Amino acid sequence: MRILFSINNSLALLRSPRAAPSPIRSLLLASNKSSSVSRSSAAFFSSAMSIPAVGHSEEALAGRLWIKFNRECLFSMYSPFAVSLAAGNLKIETFRQYIAQDVHFLKAFAHAYELAGECADDDDDKLSISNLRKSVMDELKMHDSFVQDWDLDINEEVSVNSATLRYTEFLLATASGKVEGLKAPGMLDTPFEKTKVAAYTLGAVTPCMKLYAFLGKEFGALLDSSEVNHPYKKWIDNYSSDAFQASAKQTEDLLEKLSVCMTGEELDIIEKLYQQAMKLEVEFFHAQPFAQPTIVPLLKNHSKDELMIFSDFDLTCTVVDSSAILAEIAIVTAPKDDPGQQINRMLSADLKNTWSLLSKQYTEHYEECIESILNKEKADKFDYEGLCEALEQLSEFEKKANDRVIESGVLKGLNLDDIKRAGERLILQDGCINVFQKILKTQDVNAKLHVLSYCWCGDLIRAAFSARGVDAVEVHANEFTFEESISTGEIERKVESPIDKAKQFKSILENRKKDEEDKEEKSILTVYIGDSVGDLLCLLEADIGIVVASSSSLRRVGSHFGVSFVPLFSGIVQKQKQEETWKGLSGTLYTVSSWAEIHSFALGWE
Repeated sequence: MRILFSINNSLALLRSPRAAPSPIRSLLLASNKSSSVSRSSAAFFSSAMSIPAVGHSEEALAGRLWIKFNRECLFSMYSPFAVSLAAGNLKIETFRQYIAQDVHFLKAFAHAYELAGECADDDDDKLSISNLRKSVMDELKMHDSFVQDWDLDINEEVSVNSATLRYTEFLLATASGKVEGLKAPGMLDTPFEKTKVAAYTLGAVTPCMKLYAFLGKEFGALLDSSEVNHPYKKWIDNYSSDAFQASAKQTEDLLEKLSVCMTGEELDIIEKLYQQAMKLEVEFFHAQPFAQPTIVPLLKNHSKDELMIFSDFDLTCTVVDSSAILAEIAIVTAPKDDPGQQINRMLSADLKNTWSLLSKQYTEHYEECIESILNKEKADKFDYEGLCEALEQLSEFEKKANDRVIESGVLKGLNLDDIKRAGERLILQDGCINVFQKILKTQDVNAKLHVLSYCWCGDLIRAAFSARGVDAVEVHANEFTFEESISTGEIERKVESPIDKAKQFKSILENRKKDEEDKEEKSILTVYIGDSVGDLLCLLEADIGIVVASSSSLRRVGSHFGVSFVPLFSGIVQKQKQEETWKGLSGTLYTVSSWAEIHSFALGWE
C-alpha cells in the first residue's frame, strides 16, 4: 500500500496539475442525491481517465514557450559537448571548431537583427533591436579574445557545418519575411505587416538567447570559486554574467511587446518558429566534432554492458496513485441499493465511508511512523545499515495497513476487465513511456526493464504498459486473487514495503548474474528510478539512483541517514571531470525535474 485517498486529499491524487476536478472527489463529497453512482463502467472510464484541454496561461509568451519546449533545452545541456565544456575537459580542438562555427552563427544573428530593425515601426522598438544587435557584436569581440587567450587559429579554413547552415538559413529567411502564412517579402503593404516580420524574427532569435543564458547560469553554478584553472571559465563567465542575462531578458520582453496585438494564428506561427529554433540549437550542439570519452549518453557509453533499469510505478510513472484508481472502480461499480445477487459486495455509500476511514488511518499513522524514524539520532555520514533498521518500522506499518484493507472487504467484487481498462487509460507522467520505448528499441544495447511496485494489482500495471506497446517490462507487484474474473478481496502479497522492494531488487540482480555466468561475461549496470521513501533502499543499491520529483519525506529520511541529493546534471559534470564510474551504495542520489531529463541523460538526442 502506498497512499490511500481521503476526502481532503483525493483531488490531489486523482488529477494532474492541469486537470479538472476528478470524478472521485465528486463521489466523496456528494450529498445523498437520488441519482445513481452505479453508471456503466464504460461511462466511468471515459470520464475518470481523461484530462480536459488546457487553456492559455496569463504568463508572458516567451515564458510559456520556454516551458513548453524545455525538452529541447535539456538535450542541449546533456550533449557530450556541453557536459565536457562544463567539466573543463573539452578538447581544445573541439572548442576551436565550435568557436569557428559560432562566428558564422553570430554574424547571421547580427544581420537578422538588422533586418528586423528595418521592419519595426516604433522608434523604441528600433532602438531595442539596435541594442540587441550591439550585444551580438560585443559577443563577436569576445570570440576574438578567445582566439588570443587560447591561441586559436579560426582563420584556418573551417567550412560551415550543416547544422550551422540550417540555423543561419532559417534565421535569415525568417528575418527576410519568408514565413509560412505571411505575404511574400515584397508584398508587405503596411507598417503593421512589416512589424510582424520583426516579431517573427524575435521568435526565432529568443530561444538561442534564452538557452545560452540558461546554460551559462547552470555551468556557472558548478564552478568552484577556487577553480581558477578551468579552461573555459571565461566562456562560462560571459554567458552567466548579469549583462548577458539582461540581454536575454530584453529579447524576451521585446518579443512580448511585438506580439501583443497578434492573432491566435500569428502566435501559433511564433510558437512554430520558436520550436524550430530550439531544435536547430540542439542539432548545433550535437554537430560539434567530438572524439573523446564522455559520460553521456548513458546507453551509448555502456553498449557493451548489461543494463538493468528498474522503476517504481505509482507517482513515478503515473500522475495518480493506483490505490485511488482501484478505490474509484470499487465505489463506482458497487451497488447503490440492495446488492441482490452480489451477496458479499458492500454498498457504494458504505464503501466510500470505509475508504475514507482507511485513508485517514493511513495518513495519520504514516506521519507518526516517519516522525518516529526521524527521532532517531541523525547520522553524521552515510549509514545504510541504520537506514535499513529504521525502515523495518515502516515496513511493519505498511503490512498492517494492507491487513486493514483486506479485512475491510473494500477490494471485493472488482471486475478484472474494469481493472485492465483503467490501466489502459491511466494517466502517465509525460515522457515516461517514451523513455521505456526508446530504451527497448535502441540497437546494440542489452537492456532489461523491471517495475517494482506496492500496487495491489499487477494486472493494472501490465495493462498500462501493454496498451502503450511496452510489453517487455517485467512487473513485480502484489496481485489480486480472482474467482471467474471477480476479485475476492484477498491480495497475493509480494511487495509491501521498502524492505520487500530491496529484496526483490537484489533477487532479480542475483538471478541475472547467475545467468551471465553461463554466457559471455558482461558487466552489469543498474539504474533505479523512484520518488518515495519506499524506493529509498533500491535507489541506494543501484549504481545510479534517480529521484523524480521526490516527496519531502524521502528527502527528510534520506538526509537523516547521510544520503546526499545531487541534481543529476551536476553529478554528471563531476563524474566527467573526475572520470569516475557509477557505483551503488555511494550514498548519493541524483535528482531530476522530469522524465525528459532522464531521456536526455540516458538516450541523448536521436
